[in-house]
Amino acid sequence: MLKKGSKLYSILTGTCPRCNQESMYIDKNPYHLSKVYKMHENCSHCGLHYKIEPSFFYGAMYVSYALGVAFSVAAFIISYVFIKTDLKTSFFAIIGTLVVFMPIIMRLSRNIWINFFISYRKDWDKLPKP
Repeated sequence: MLKKGSKLYSILTGTCPRCNQESMYIDKNPYHLSKVYKMHENCSHCGLHYKIEPSFFYGAMYVSYALGVAFSVAAFIISYVFIKTDLKTSFFAIIGTLVVFMPIIMRLSRNIWINFFISYRKDWDKLPKP
């Protein structure tokens, strides 16, 4: 399920969606906040240009919103239903979850967004180089 060539592998590892060989990000640690959005211009293996067009990753904001809602719902269910806290504490659990996981949500949303448009290619080494 989580092997090279799958979209899930590319999304979770942040690797190039075409060849799955190189990380798209200069710094793999999303918690280095000054470098959370720093990406390579091109993949060094297959030559894919990550920023397909100007402002390409603005669309990732929609994905980020959906991921934020999913993380919030998960935090609420865990705190309110399973741990049985009151609503105020559950609200603070949601806020804490979003603050802690925001760098991961930002990276995941970019990974998901680019994987909507670029597919894995086994024959990426036979493609013409730009």
